[in-house]
Amino acid sequence: MEDGWRDRVSEPGEAVGRYLRNCIRIDTRTLAVFRVALASLVLVDLLLRSRNFSTFYTDGGLVSHELARETTPLEVGSLYFVSSEPAATAALFVAHGLIALALLVGYRTRIATALSFVFVLSLDLANPLVLSYADVLFAWLSFWAIFLPLGARWSIDAVHADGPPRRSVASLGSAFVLFQMITMYTVNAAHKTASDLWLTGEAAVLVLGLDDMTFLLGDLVRSAPTALQIGGLTWFLMLSFSWLLVLTRGRLRTALVAAFVAAHLSFALTVRIGAFAYVAIAGVILFLQAEFWDDSRRLARNVCVRTGTDETAAFTTKPITTARSLLEAFAATVPRPGPSSLGVHSNALRRKQAPWGPFAVSHALVAAVAVVVLVSALSAGGVVDDESGPAAEANAATSALVDHQTEWRIFAPEPRTTDRYYVFPATTEDGEVIDAYNDRELSYERPSDELQTQYGTYRERFYMNSVATPDHPEVPARLAESICTERSGEGDAITHLEMYLIEEEVTLETIDSPAERTREATRLYRHGCGDADPIEIEPPPF
Repeated sequence: MEDGWRDRVSEPGEAVGRYLRNCIRIDTRTLAVFRVALASLVLVDLLLRSRNFSTFYTDGGLVSHELARETTPLEVGSLYFVSSEPAATAALFVAHGLIALALLVGYRTRIATALSFVFVLSLDLANPLVLSYADVLFAWLSFWAIFLPLGARWSIDAVHADGPPRRSVASLGSAFVLFQMITMYTVNAAHKTASDLWLTGEAAVLVLGLDDMTFLLGDLVRSAPTALQIGGLTWFLMLSFSWLLVLTRGRLRTALVAAFVAAHLSFALTVRIGAFAYVAIAGVILFLQAEFWDDSRRLARNVCVRTGTDETAAFTTKPITTARSLLEAFAATVPRPGPSSLGVHSNALRRKQAPWGPFAVSHALVAAVAVVVLVSALSAGGVVDDESGPAAEANAATSALVDHQTEWRIFAPEPRTTDRYYVFPATTEDGEVIDAYNDRELSYERPSDELQTQYGTYRERFYMNSVATPDHPEVPARLAESICTERSGEGDAITHLEMYLIEEEVTLETIDSPAERTREATRLYRHGCGDADPIEIEPPPF
């Protein structure tokens, strides 16, 4: 009788274990795409950052190593602080790129993934003043990737592996990387519930009304405010129910992934928010399971057959097969990595490493999920804020994990409803008064109808946000001195400089009428070049 009771208990336990494992299971083909996405994002990011190489990443630029240390969100060293020589910084850029290439092709994948994370974090800490939510999310995804077999499929390591490729993985690593995305979405949704603008969908209309952020299709989309309002409300609901990404399976999960990918692509085409859309897409595709790849193969086969015959279908897919064979042949010529760096394990080794039964595994997964939720909650908003007692001890115990997390307040709780541009009144030795930031005669009017063109790169916009932050008064001082130095050798050398942030209040009625908006000017800094004392130049007329 006792054995029968145990059987009845173990059956639900096994079912729960299978369900939880399948919820966090990631197909190794998905991991291969994720690996390529991570490496590609690193390479593109390095190329884009190189446009501001001297300005943002050398010790003699706008952000010295000392200033970077003072403004860093983490008390962690950076490889870029080892030397102040520009050549050393350039060498680190090159090394980072080579590591990304190794990750791209899946060569010594485990080592390449770990080194890539170190370089990603080091580059972020080298200049915290140009970072965004995209950089934080990318750093976390890169960290969790270390614990995943990214080289199990479609890689040089896979070609050298002994035995058939691993088909999927369900582990603590897969749980953590999936819940990283769920955390970002659900915490952001929780913040947005505090705003009526998000609950009604009007927030999306106002955000797309910001000229300093919108570009490409932004003007076209905001010409349909009703559709945009519906889209904003839909996005809020998607964030609120994003946990379905991990609880659903099969085609329903594929459909949810497609919806999130489509949403992020729409952001990429309308709002200039850096790489966030692409980083988020890289994280979302991790939810694609084996059913997606099986359906894709069947769909491709059916399309080929419907447009021809079985023979023509085989002819159509032959170039793909040939290309794969050539790539595998090339991979085979690469020196074989050591077993510790493959990120691929044999079936026997996996059996030795996983002696638990399904019921024990289900408990372990529940514990893992609880840890993820706890860490996310702590990082997302001060669940633990007591300075003494057990709560403080719990906070201290998890500080190493949550220091680099974020509250995920992306356009939350209230979306920004002010357009921004900068005006730097300056006097020259010849007695002229100019706008040094926009290189024009002094005017407090808009420098352009498309305010996002005021910034050469999106990193410059994030940097200017840091200039306007009262927490870092030394940042505008260094920028002012840089402008003075840059213009010191010219005939119209600058003697005095002021910095103003101009904000225009955007309402539903003035989205398309900037001239009707209420403007407000905030002086950020006043500077005298060289030994000159700061003076007031010409204050704004509003």
